[in-house]
Amino acid sequence: MNANDRSITGFVMVAHGLVHTYELSVPILMTVWLLEFSVTAAVLGAVVTVGYGLFGVGALPGGLLVDRYGSRRLIVGCLFGMGVAFLSLSLVPHVATIALALGIWGAAASVYHPAGLALISNGIDPDTRGTVFAYHGMAGNAGIAFGPLATALLLLVADWRIVVVVLGGLSVVAGIVGLSIDFDETAGLTGSMGTDPGADGGNDAIDSDDVASASTGVDDEKAEIRSLGDLIDGTRRVFTLGFSLVFLVVMFNGLFYRGMLTFLPELLNDFLVAIVGDVRPGVFDPDGALAEEFDLSRYVYVGLLTVGIVGQYVGGRLTDRIEPERGLVVMLLVLSAITLAFVPASRAGLVPLLAIGAALGFALFAMQPLTQATIAAYSPPESRGLSFGFTYLGIFGIGALGATVVGVVLTYAASEFTVFLVLAGFTLTACTLATVLVSRDLRP
Repeated sequence: MNANDRSITGFVMVAHGLVHTYELSVPILMTVWLLEFSVTAAVLGAVVTVGYGLFGVGALPGGLLVDRYGSRRLIVGCLFGMGVAFLSLSLVPHVATIALALGIWGAAASVYHPAGLALISNGIDPDTRGTVFAYHGMAGNAGIAFGPLATALLLLVADWRIVVVVLGGLSVVAGIVGLSIDFDETAGLTGSMGTDPGADGGNDAIDSDDVASASTGVDDEKAEIRSLGDLIDGTRRVFTLGFSLVFLVVMFNGLFYRGMLTFLPELLNDFLVAIVGDVRPGVFDPDGALAEEFDLSRYVYVGLLTVGIVGQYVGGRLTDRIEPERGLVVMLLVLSAITLAFVPASRAGLVPLLAIGAALGFALFAMQPLTQATIAAYSPPESRGLSFGFTYLGIFGIGALGATVVGVVLTYAASEFTVFLVLAGFTLTACTLATVLVSRDLRP
């Protein structure tokens, strides 16, 4: 990597890790809010849904803003917005104001994925882009895996209002640092890799839309989204046959991702209790609220997500060596096989359960760099923000329905195997669609 690549990589890794740290710290804080505000789980669940809903729905308008204003501004705004949201949580007098604060967080966080992934796609040398996707994903996994644990440990030594101030302060500091980092966010498009971004003033000296237009031959006015008509035209330009198939692939992968990760801790708990009983290791008071959140299944769950960090790295390296859509086909087949084998393995004992869990974590997150590189390959450079906005609307927005589908199946199905059968149906459908991408030349 050159200096420009390293600057972008560090910037997006910090931002991505913080986005998912906040996302997964909320369930831990909920255990305290239930007692603090004397509300039911149903009410608090509805309150939290405001933030999570905006996190998914906001990806599309976030993508539009990325194409118009550039990635750096959006990511810095995301960091400041998340920081302000968590700082404001320390002042909330009532559960209703938690909804407002989390709404601010969700709206701010929603722009990150289209902005961060567009920055990698447009700013990183194509020869190392897959590796950067891997590092980016690894940072997100670290936030997912260790964010809730760090939040819980802070709650052991400080009041929750102080904890959210500490968390919010991290994002504000990252935003300030992000303003001072010097990089060219369009270097991957212009072939200016290896130059010193400071020599031409960095990103401030180059308008991203002008560079994209010059490097692709696309008229600048077509890339700008200023009205509903522009949005319709931009959507038509993005949704080629190839990109439409990619959108469906990531949507079904999103259904699998949200459905699996939402209920996996509960399913793991059932499997582990059947094998070793109700064991609650750790540093938390066995009779406290946090102990309920950190039974043995949670430790296994964190371990699974930690293995996913390795998966992210391997997936990113594969992206630099093979066509990403071919990698998607292989990884979706592997993920389907692991999903179908999960229940039989869990009934064979603790070691097979841990092994199949590790395999799931590896394959699930090895998918992400391959998915992101495929989105970039099938989208026009001048509309990368819009492209990632649509796809992350599919992953986090439509994909959120995966939790509803799996919840219904888990409630009414005769056995856990039915749940995993439904989940495998999502990945097998995605695999079939990805096979079409491989068999036909549909890249723009």
